Amino acid sequence: MPKIKSHSGSKKRFRRTASGKWLHRKSGLRHLLTGMSSKRGRGLRTVKVEEKNSSEGKIMRAYLPYA
Repeated sequence: MPKIKSHSGSKKRFRRTASGKWLHRKSGLRHLLTGMSSKRGRGLRTVKVEEKNSSEGKIMRAYLPYA
């Protein structure tokens, strides 16, 4: 049985925790930041944790089978 290729874009954006949850950075901090409030910018700096049994989690398992 051949190995399954991992999705290249997903490798750069998502990590898996030891408990099986997914970590990713929030979007919106690349450009056009002058109109954004400081409170919103600070909130976007945090890392978001997704539950392991969410619908996105099933997609992530297909994208990153060996993570």
